[in-house]
This record gives sequence, C-alpha cells and structure tokens, in this order.
Amino acid sequence: MNVLLLYPRFPDTFWSYRHALKFISKKATTPPLGLLTVAAMLPREWTKRLVDLNATKLRKRDLQWADYAFISAMDIQRTSARQLIDQCKEAGIRVVGGGPLFSNGPEGFSDVDHLVLNEAELTLPRFLADLEKGCAGRLYRSDEFADMHQTPIPLWDLIDRKRYASMAIQSSRGCPFQCEFCNVTALFGHRPRYKSARQIIAELDKVYAIGWRRSVFFVDDNFIGNKSYLKAELLPALIEWRKGKSPLSFYTETSINLADDGELLDMMAQAGFDMVFIGIETPDEKSLAECGKKQNEKRNLLEDVKRIQRAGIQVQGGFILGFDSDTPGIFQRQIDFIQNSGIVTAMVGLLQAIPGTKLFERLKREDRLRGQSTGDNVDGTTNIVTNMSFETLREGYRSIMRHIYSPENYYRRVKTFLSEYKPPKICGSIRYHDVLAFFRAMYRLGILGKERFQYWKLLAWTSLRRPRLIATAVSLAIMGYHFRKICERHKFSETAGAPD
Repeated sequence: MNVLLLYPRFPDTFWSYRHALKFISKKATTPPLGLLTVAAMLPREWTKRLVDLNATKLRKRDLQWADYAFISAMDIQRTSARQLIDQCKEAGIRVVGGGPLFSNGPEGFSDVDHLVLNEAELTLPRFLADLEKGCAGRLYRSDEFADMHQTPIPLWDLIDRKRYASMAIQSSRGCPFQCEFCNVTALFGHRPRYKSARQIIAELDKVYAIGWRRSVFFVDDNFIGNKSYLKAELLPALIEWRKGKSPLSFYTETSINLADDGELLDMMAQAGFDMVFIGIETPDEKSLAECGKKQNEKRNLLEDVKRIQRAGIQVQGGFILGFDSDTPGIFQRQIDFIQNSGIVTAMVGLLQAIPGTKLFERLKREDRLRGQSTGDNVDGTTNIVTNMSFETLREGYRSIMRHIYSPENYYRRVKTFLSEYKPPKICGSIRYHDVLAFFRAMYRLGILGKERFQYWKLLAWTSLRRPRLIATAVSLAIMGYHFRKICERHKFSETAGAPD
C-alpha cells in the first residue's frame, strides 16, 4: 500500500511567519506533528510519503504513486484542504480525513471517503482493522480520550529537517480551565494527560539523532496543566537530558498562573524553555468573568508577565476584542497593556465562535451566529453579532493594530521587553542561518526598511545596555517585519468581516 500523507498550506497569517522565514531560508515553522504521529501508527509494510505543502510542492507523480491519501488539517487550512481533496479525487485516490478541521465539521466533507476523527490512537486502529478486512466504513469517531502512553514516536524520517525553523513535540493534551471561547477541552478534555518522561526523552533523542540543534515547540494545550508531574518527572528529565549536549531551546503554551510558581519558572528555564504563549485576552475584569477566564481574574496581569520575563522566559500574548462587556474604552486599554508589558508578539483578534465551544452554543441559542469562523486570528473578521456596533469594533481593532505594529511603537515595545528580560544562562551556539539572518536584517531592515531609524537605534541601545541580547533584538526586529507585512496585507478594509 502506497500512502500519501498530505498537509494543506496555511494562508499568510500572523503565525505563519512566512516573511520572517525568508531571513533564515526556511519554508515553514514546524513540520506536521499529527501526520507524522499517524504515519508511525500505520502498518510498517506500507510505503509512506509526506508532502507538507508549506515546505514543498505536491507533484503529479506523487498522486500517480499513491493508493490512499491521508489529509490532516486545522480550520484555517480549509481552502487548501478542499483543493487537495479535489486533486486526490480527480486522480482516483481514496481520501482519509482527520484532525480538527474534519472533527469540527464532518458534515461538510461528503466527498471524503473515510473520516477518522478525534484522537487517532482510538479511531485509527479500528479503521485499519476494517480496511484489512475489506469493510472500511466512512465515519470513525470516539467520545473517549486516548492514553498518551500508547502514542508512538513520530516518523521523523519522512521530513527534510532543513526546510523547518523548529521541530515539534507533544507531551500532553487537555487543559484544566474552561474558557468559554476555547475548543481545546471539547477536543481533548479538562484533565491533562501526559506522556511519560521516558517517552519525551526518546522523542528528543530521535530529533537530536536526525541532526536537529535549534528550537523545539512543545505543542501542548497547556504545558503546566499538571505542575506536580512537571516538577517531579518531566522537567528534571529534561534538565538532565540537556547536559553535555549542544543545547536545544524549547517553547510552549501555558496559562498565566505560571507566574505564581517561582520553582516551576526556575525549573522551566533550566530545562531550556525560553518562550511561552499565554492567553491574556483582556485587562478588563468584566470581560474575563464573562468568558470564564478565571485563572486571569483578580490578579496583576502586568506584573505577572514581567515576573515570567525576569525568569528568562519571553511571553507571547493572545488578546481578544468583542466580548459583550467591552466598551469603546477597551481599545486604548489593550494598547496600554501591550506596550507596557513588553509583550512583543501580541496576537490581537476579534472574538470568534468555534463549533464545540460553550460560546458557540450560547450564541446559537441567542441567534447571534453569522457564518463560519475563518480560523485566522488577526484578519479583523468575526462570525458573531457583537454588542458593540461592528463599525466601532472594527475601527477600534484597526487602531490597535496600526499602533502596536507601527515601527516606532513596536521597537519601543522590544526595548521594554529587553529591559526586563533575564537571558538564559545556557545559550545555543551561533549557526550559519543566524549569521545569514543578521546580514539580511541589516540590509532589508537597516538599509531598505521604513523602520531603519528605529532598527539602528535599537541595536545601538542593546549593544550598550544589553549586549548579550543582540541576537534576540535582531530576531524580534525580523518578527516585526513579518507582523507589519500581515497588517499591510489585511488592510482592514471598510467592509471586511461585517456580519450579515
């Protein structure tokens, strides 16, 4: 059996980093971890070929070679996934669909031959058993949650690592919190489930064996969902594993209560974590209560962010506009928080109602749903009828994006971050792509760029005040170039995203 594992292309979005990747001659941020894990679950005698459209092209001979195509995707990859399905059907290849896109709305894919939904550890074996017997059904799903101790090591041999900026590992699924707008718990539950420390070390050994020496993304829904396990098992294992090796850095997603635990912060920094994404959402207490973000309520969010930064971990932040409690004053409050916090990578988006969430069900009852969520967090659209007039919300959103990603304010925020940030004691060695990025940044940003004055001013300040952070400053300048390109592309037109 010849199996083609297909990963659809992401559009040019905030998290694609497409414009930044050009500085280091990479094609995509991370490889498709889900598909690589599925590949490891398929029969060994099957011949497998991975085509990640973010890193390479699908060739006609790939389609001619394949008997089956396995497609996994997220909502934002819908357009590309649809194109891939059409190509496969035209080539006479049977299609198997899985992942969040298909799990959230299987009824929209009547032309897919087999839908293997939810967690593959549970549904894929049933499909494979039926396929072997010649009686494969169309729909396989489960309401249970998988035992991650049974999850195999991804089949890393299928990728060309040189095309990627980072590798990916998953140590857990699920989140203990119940944010109204989030579909993580609908997909993976409230009780965090972890792989064993031995499994994670085995995966890292494999990544290291293929020659990887850069960053690794722990793609967990909330890495610190079980602090006791982290402190007792996983983090000590990671700290020990890094000894005597060319250091890899890690980054992940956590909740803001990370700031409450100094021991955990210190252990994460020792283990190599230098960046986390945290859903801040809003500085408004009423809106936090409205969306069930209890972990963010009644605390000094600004000081929490700075505490994490001072521990040597950069904070990336998610922010949302469009809660029922929001008033026009929220726009300036969001700007002030983002600028004062030094959160350089600030993803600001309008509230979206995703199938499977409490928000979706509530707004459905209130007849306030208008179409599908695009899956793009920063395109200035929403699929809900908001309490605030859409015109006011849209213009306020545009004002935030124009402000925080203007060169002057962006570079000011970088400086605020670097002033607080305590760099890790163990830094990775400088490699060819790092040098390449430095000189490309010097040319594109320092000579050709509209931000050249701010760029050189930042480098001069960093050289004098925080010389160890020159590489970080250049990297953040490159990120800013990407974010401004995204803002220019969206333009936030006068009619974009208005509800029907």
